Amino acid sequence: QVQLVESGGGLVQAGGSLRLSCAASGSIFSINAMGWYRQAPGKQRDLVAVIISGGSTNYADSVKGRFTISRDNAKNTVYLQMNSLKPEDTAVYYCNAAVVLGYSKSVYAYWGQGTQVTVSS
Repeated sequence: QVQLVESGGGLVQAGGSLRLSCAASGSIFSINAMGWYRQAPGKQRDLVAVIISGGSTNYADSVKGRFTISRDNAKNTVYLQMNSLKPEDTAVYYCNAAVVLGYSKSVYAYWGQGTQVTVSS
């Protein structure tokens, strides 16, 4: 089994910053990609940013230039640095990882439990 544990959410004023972390643990051989999604009330879950094992990144247009995704492969951890936050960034942020399992070498997608980010105007 694999677990993703997120941290770093909270309440911040518009223009402020937050840093989210997500650590993966369990029977991990490697992680192909790690990313962040968000879901606002009444809306679908959307991709925010993703980083693959080689370091390439992709961002939603709405966060380009404000958010930065990074990962520490040795710690199986992904980070999301969020700057210049806006009220429309308010959502539950979920970590996602495409994990190659240690015992089978099969690839499965896992989700974290979510962390609330609230940006006040």
